[in-house]
Amino acid sequence: MEITGTGIGQGVAIGPVVRMAEHLPEPVDRPSHLDPEREGERARASLSVVAAELAGRGAKAGGAAKDVLEAQAMMAEDPSLIDVITTRLAAGKTAERAVFEAFASYRDLLAGMGGYMAERAADLDDISQRVIAHLLKLPAPGVPDPGHPFILVARDLAPADTALLDLDQVQGLVTIDGGPTSHTAILAREKSIVAVVGAADAASLADGDTVIVDAARSLVVAVPTADEIAAAKARIAERAAQAAAPLAPGALADGTPVPLLANLGSADGAAEALRLGAEGVGLFRTEFLFLDADTAPSVREQQAQYTRLLTAFAGKKVVVRVLDAGADKPLAFLNDAPEENPALGLRGIRALRHSEVILREQLTALAAAGAATDAELWVMAPMVATVEETRYFTALAKELGIAVAGVMVETPSAALIADRVLAETDFASIGTNDLTQYTMAADRLLGTIAMLQNPWHPAVLRLIAEVGAAGAELGKPVGICGEAAADPLLAVVLVGLGATSLSMSPSALADVRASLARYSLDDAKALARAALAAEGAAEARTAADAAAAVISTQARETAS
Repeated sequence: MEITGTGIGQGVAIGPVVRMAEHLPEPVDRPSHLDPEREGERARASLSVVAAELAGRGAKAGGAAKDVLEAQAMMAEDPSLIDVITTRLAAGKTAERAVFEAFASYRDLLAGMGGYMAERAADLDDISQRVIAHLLKLPAPGVPDPGHPFILVARDLAPADTALLDLDQVQGLVTIDGGPTSHTAILAREKSIVAVVGAADAASLADGDTVIVDAARSLVVAVPTADEIAAAKARIAERAAQAAAPLAPGALADGTPVPLLANLGSADGAAEALRLGAEGVGLFRTEFLFLDADTAPSVREQQAQYTRLLTAFAGKKVVVRVLDAGADKPLAFLNDAPEENPALGLRGIRALRHSEVILREQLTALAAAGAATDAELWVMAPMVATVEETRYFTALAKELGIAVAGVMVETPSAALIADRVLAETDFASIGTNDLTQYTMAADRLLGTIAMLQNPWHPAVLRLIAEVGAAGAELGKPVGICGEAAADPLLAVVLVGLGATSLSMSPSALADVRASLARYSLDDAKALARAALAAEGAAEARTAADAAAAVISTQARETAS
């Protein structure tokens, strides 16, 4: 039996199922025998303990997990949440019940928003469970330890658990709920855990069942045959051999170079990215310096962080995106005016022009960091839509000492006039996440239309091809830095459309490197033509798969 979900990465795992225990039962709604003040002390103490535990787990895990768990710790002590708890305690409820109701109200609010925000609701459930367990002096929810390697099957997995999974024991992960943007998926991708999320039918799996978790095919195979197990073991061995092979620069089978770069959100991930074979950085997001601040960081503070990153990548290319705020990342000191549709409002380069001093300070800090290190610094502007915006940013960057300035192509307008945009700047980097959102008029945070958020759609691919053609004509580099570059087959198609470099989560580098090595440039162009000729996203992937199968067959016949 095959159970479908959303695969994270390209891995395969085999093992016996171990189910994660279900949540604690809902606390009984009964009057407290303590006064509200005493119950409040109990609630605040447990919230504080859980917040400290989450922050401690984050510090131990590092990377993206640290950011996620620190955010959870802040949720646990959010003043507005504590106010809701206090109101319920004043009505005579127990601390356990007040905590449950307060978190549930916030959870329902997020769930009703859909998409990315709905997937944050599971984080609130986890905090609530941990606080209630502490109040009741029960063990906190956690991953089972059967004493042998296993496949973990859970309703969903809390960030606190995902961050510290014992990867010698947990061979694979299957969640019944969740989606590709859930924290479970984000952390599984970062830690290279073989995972299939959102597999609703996995609820039927029982402890001890042998399953194959096939992330590449987004499948869980229950009760696999001997042949299926043998085939899965062969794929596991092939991937292990690829991982053990000496790291080499990204290239197609005919030797055409395709530099493989890392997407990073802070300098903390530099060492791991280099270990996994990153040839540089294709997208360094600078928002981490700004998002938790009441005012913009100083030039000196920024320069220190940029210098740290550039020093780690000495001699390599590092592409830095200037502050991309607005939409789902509002900043009070940049643009705090309410907007009906912030995704179409004052965001990216528009917001920076509105507060140019912030842009000037950031470019000044970057130029100073670049001058103090040996990295090859490239700097780009987000959300550029016009030639005039391109000309403005490029001129300002050069004025302030940036040697290589470029723009992100995330809007259909920039893609359609890519020849004129690239004539005014040094390079382009395509952000496929936003380009897909704006091409398909489908909010990337809205779960109800997630099926439209697919970069395989021929409309998106055609726009990418426009940028690739313009880059080739003008001799300007065209990179890809959206999640599309992490899809091994789509990566080949993107090169066939004219991409000259690919940037992705470091954990995806090995799979993409291996995929590129199977195809020549002519092959990549053939896959791109097949995908472009399709009617929709699913059909485009199927067409590319079919073209790839033909190429593989021809290669085997030639070899024999």
